[in-house]
Amino acid sequence: MEIDVLKVDGSLSGRKIKMPDHVFGIEPNEHAVYLAIKVLRANMRQGTVATKGRSQVSGGGRKPWKQKGRGAARAGSTRSPVWVGGGRVFGPQPRDYSMSLSKRVRRLAKLSVYSDKVRGNQIKLVEDFDLPSRKTRDMQSLLNSLNVQGERILLLLAKEDPNIVLASRNIPSFEVRVAATESSYDLLGCKSLILQEGAVNVLSGVYQK
Repeated sequence: MEIDVLKVDGSLSGRKIKMPDHVFGIEPNEHAVYLAIKVLRANMRQGTVATKGRSQVSGGGRKPWKQKGRGAARAGSTRSPVWVGGGRVFGPQPRDYSMSLSKRVRRLAKLSVYSDKVRGNQIKLVEDFDLPSRKTRDMQSLLNSLNVQGERILLLLAKEDPNIVLASRNIPSFEVRVAATESSYDLLGCKSLILQEGAVNVLSGVYQK
């Protein structure tokens, strides 16, 4: 599949690039994408929530009243779960939610999302560019030219560029990644995927069979 290369002002450059089939032309595997997102979201969890059981809350060292003679129910401790201020029964405890996924499945998930983005016309290919400064307005002007403002956007660079990264930080719903460092979660979460022309070569080389 060939995609038109755009200039930074949004106009056509008159050139087209053939997207590598091993990255953008595979049959998407929905289950691989599901597994990748499931693992990524699980690994985001801190697992630090905790509650105290009856043996951990303070107080309750003596029997609150005698066993018989008061006409009240028996009670051995004020820290019983049925008392206000008592421990919690089967409450959550700190745990590790992390999961792992094979490199092969992670790779398949990314390629599946890339191929789906191409089919859905959600990819814009732009000539390699530099920003003259780190000002947000320069990056916002570029996005306005590409007509992608107001939606979740992911920009993949051919190489690290501090000016572009810093100029993008204050733009809502806009993320910048260097090609091949993005996750399936990044790709699936964006509505528009902007690729620098050089990023296509980087992806082709990294994901070469």
